[in-house]
This record gives sequence, C-alpha cells and structure tokens, in this order.
Amino acid sequence: MNNIKHHISIASVLLLALSFVSCNIVNVEDRPDPNNTALETVVENPTPSEINTLITGTESSLRTDLRIYHINVGMIGREMYRFLAAEPRNTQDLLGGGSSELDAGSFYTSRPWAAFYTSIRNANILIESVKTITDNNAVSEAERNGIFGFAKTIKAYQYLMALTMHNENGIRKQNQTDFFSTGALLSKADSYQLVADLLDEAATHLSNAGSEFSFPLSPGFEGFDSPSTFLQFNRGLRARVAVYRGNFDAAMGFVGNSFLDASGDLKNGVYHVFSTGSNDITNPLFSNPQSGAGDSYVVHPSFVTDAESGDNRVVGNKAILRLDENGDVNTASLDELSSDYGLFVYKTQTAPMPIIKNAELLLIRAEANIHGSTPNLTAAEDDINVIRNAAGLSDYSGPQTQQALEDEMLRQRRYELFFEGHRWVDMRRYNRLGELPLDRSGDNVWESFPIPESENI
Repeated sequence: MNNIKHHISIASVLLLALSFVSCNIVNVEDRPDPNNTALETVVENPTPSEINTLITGTESSLRTDLRIYHINVGMIGREMYRFLAAEPRNTQDLLGGGSSELDAGSFYTSRPWAAFYTSIRNANILIESVKTITDNNAVSEAERNGIFGFAKTIKAYQYLMALTMHNENGIRKQNQTDFFSTGALLSKADSYQLVADLLDEAATHLSNAGSEFSFPLSPGFEGFDSPSTFLQFNRGLRARVAVYRGNFDAAMGFVGNSFLDASGDLKNGVYHVFSTGSNDITNPLFSNPQSGAGDSYVVHPSFVTDAESGDNRVVGNKAILRLDENGDVNTASLDELSSDYGLFVYKTQTAPMPIIKNAELLLIRAEANIHGSTPNLTAAEDDINVIRNAAGLSDYSGPQTQQALEDEMLRQRRYELFFEGHRWVDMRRYNRLGELPLDRSGDNVWESFPIPESENI
C-alpha cells in the first residue's frame, strides 16, 4: 500500500469551493488546522449545504494544473512549443532532445498526477460523506443517486486523464475509504476497465436520480446540469474510452446515447470555466500570440504547412502570424526550434476549455463507422463532412476506403480538436507516433510518462 504524502483536510475542499478557485491543494501541509472543520465531521453525517460545497470544490479542483497537462501532451504531440527560456525542460525533456528522458521527479510528471488524484480523493470524500447521512428527509434516494453519479463520473474522468499521460505504465486506484492511500499500480488494460466500470456505475446512478440534481454546477455544465443531460455527458466520455480501447461497436452505442447532434453547434459540450472574479482563476493557457520569443506559446509549423487550403481553423484563428511593430514576421526561436505563428486557441482570459464537445462526438461516430465490425463508410463520410463544412471546406472527395477515411478522420481530429489534448493520444493509439515530425536530430516522441517518483517509494 502506497501512502500519499499530500494530505488534505476537508477545510481545503471547502475553501476551494467557496470561491470556485483552483488552489493547489496538494501543497497543503500535513498537520491539521485546529481552526477549520475536521474531515471526520463532514464525512460523518454532513448537512446538505456541506455536501453542495464539497461538490463545488470537487468540480473546481478539476482545473488544477491543466496548463502543465496541456503543455505536456501538446508538446509531445507536436502541436505547439512552449518557449520559456527559464524552463529548458519544455524544449528538452518533453521533446526528447539529445540524451533527455522524461523525469519521474519533475514538475511536469508529479504535478498533473497530484492534481488528478486530489480530484479523485475529493470525489471519494463526497461519496463517503453522502453514505453517512442518517436523515432520509435531508437527502432522498434519488438525490443520493445524483450525487453518486456526479462523483463517479468525475473520478472516471480524472483517472482517464492520468491514464492518457502514463499510458503503458498504468495508474493507481485510489482507496475509496482511506482517503490518503492507494493500491498497487494497475496495468493499462485494468486501468481502462476501472474507468469504464466507474462510468457505467455512474450511469446507473444517474438513471435513478430523478429529474433534477439537488446541487448546483458551474456554467461549464450549462445544459448538462440535470441527471438526464449529465448522463449524456457521461456516455460521451464512455464513447471516448471505447474508441481508445478499440471497441468500436460499443462506441457506436455509447455515442448514440450522448449529446451528439449532427445539425447542432459543434462547440456544444461540457467545459472548464474561468473568470477574473476575486479569488477565481483565469484560463491558464491564454496568452498573447505576439508575446516575446523567450516566453511564448507558439504553433508547431507543421500545423500550418499541413493544413488544407481554405481551412478557417488555422491561420487567423488558432494560429496567428507573429508580426513586429513594422509589420514584419517576428519569428519566435529557442533551443534550435522556431515558429512564425502564435498559439491562439483560447482568445481571452475567460475562454472556456472543453472537456468534451459535439465535434468530438461526431468524429467518434465517424471512427466507429470506419472500424466497426460492419463498417458504414458512407455514414462516416457524412459526419466528417459536417466537420469539414463548418471549417469552410468542401465535402471529402478522396477514396471511400477504410484507410483513406481513417486518414481523413485523424486529420479532422487534428484540426478540429487542436490543443485540446487529443493529438498525441490519437497518433499513439493508431501506432502512428513515427509520423510526428522530429524537429532536431536526436529528438524522440515519447509513448508514456513515468509514474511519479514519489509513488514508487
């Protein structure tokens, strides 16, 4: 049994919730705070108000260290560069420069892991707290199911994020009732099964949760803030897990029960939200696309050069040509890497960051139709064309073969879901990491992050 060193008190979760601020609660000291509510007092017969505060804090904690996670997967997936002269690990370790390796003790490994497991721990505290409520009039059975459905979906999502990074090295299963310990490492297959089982358990709870939740969610869940609509979000995540595992027939069923809408807004979905309000946080990936070369987020040049002519998602949208005060191209360069284009996926400090959206669901359905046991290539092409047309492109005109449509599906995922955490995963699961560009002699494309050093003690 591995003891997690980052103990938290329930007061940390409550404080987090009060302002919906993404505090780095993994750095809270181990010693208890006598001025704050003890963990046991909330776990044992909490009030509905305390439960709602726990839910708010659990949702807020999902935003912790998203910046590091997205730099990790965006750099390795060759979507972008994070140029920061004071932090050479971005352009060395993440890109495999020279003799560099991914470091199990580095911030880029340990901090996302800690953030995911803090959210999982918060969800476990929430689940165990609700189990102890003795007054059935305070929380009905339907309301309990709603809370369990929310908490287990969040747990599954965070386990999946951890598995996305650590891949072949697997993840740990958090102890459900001993909040500060975990079990042995799971294999990759067992890790996926853990995620799938949690999502399915959550779906059962949500199906028995009545018509309304007893708790509020942030505007990021607008349209998905009732048991039935949250279930659609849950099924969307379940479809993502299915295609990640190559279970395409199952994915078709799950995506059919999600919020997929071929005639709807491609951006419709569930998001992390941010604000400039007191004690809240702004989007950690927002940056000025014209910022200085020594501290900038820039687009990998191949994103522009590989784009189809007329694609409105590229230059002038997600990639902005960097210009100096004279209107000349202001190339950003660092560590033998360069780009003429600033990264501009998130255009304001309060731009929401997608967890899952309609565009991804359409591309999941296309993928399932391409590779299911009974392929339907015409249907796959129809969904791909919805994405293409929204980007200002004409209908797909290539061969209607599985290989050609797989190529096109991955191309549309690359451009439609750019810098949203998918490219590295997609190329890896199709055994195409070798197709990602190597920018310098000796660079590598990593398959998996190591398990954090602190977890191997």
